[in-house]
Amino acid sequence: MNRDLIISELDRLFPNPKCELEYKNDYELLLSVMLSAQTTDKSVNIAVKDLYEKYNTLDKLDKLSIEEINSYIKRIGFHTTKSKNFKNIVSELIKLGGRVPNNREVLESMNGVGRKTASVVLATLFDVPSFAVDTHVFRVSKRLGITTLKDDVLKTEEKLKKYFDESTWNRVNSQLVLFGRYYCTSKKPKCENCNLKNICKEKHKC
Repeated sequence: MNRDLIISELDRLFPNPKCELEYKNDYELLLSVMLSAQTTDKSVNIAVKDLYEKYNTLDKLDKLSIEEINSYIKRIGFHTTKSKNFKNIVSELIKLGGRVPNNREVLESMNGVGRKTASVVLATLFDVPSFAVDTHVFRVSKRLGITTLKDDVLKTEEKLKKYFDESTWNRVNSQLVLFGRYYCTSKKPKCENCNLKNICKEKHKC
């Protein structure tokens, strides 16, 4: 069965998958995941390193102006909007007692926090079974025939949740992200190192 083959290959390539964003606490993860939209985790890690070290509490971050936040994260995409979202999220978290809530509705009510960001946070911090569909998962799921070209992000999430057992969602989700990031890349995928090329819908492009 293709599902078993996919899981076997993902386990081979990524036996210990984990989020590649660097964070020391719950709010740093939430902020970094928000910042990572349409940019790389590596860029976010570099951008926030000094910011998180210098302003190492929510209260300290809350005292920063949008312009000051922007000066730290200007290397990443859409930094102007993200600086405003950053400021808003910090303020909201302080109102919530300084803790990231284990609640999708509350998370998605924050500026800049969409379904994908909330799913990553819930899965990583609280081990809530989730499937965050980023650009890598979106692309890989189509290539592996789990979804079709006409499926949007929500339909992709729905199909992935039906395809894999709920107990494996978080692990497989992380593995698919890494698989898309390092092997099944958008351009020049490393098909020669992949045991899934025979089921790939785009194998002719490899």
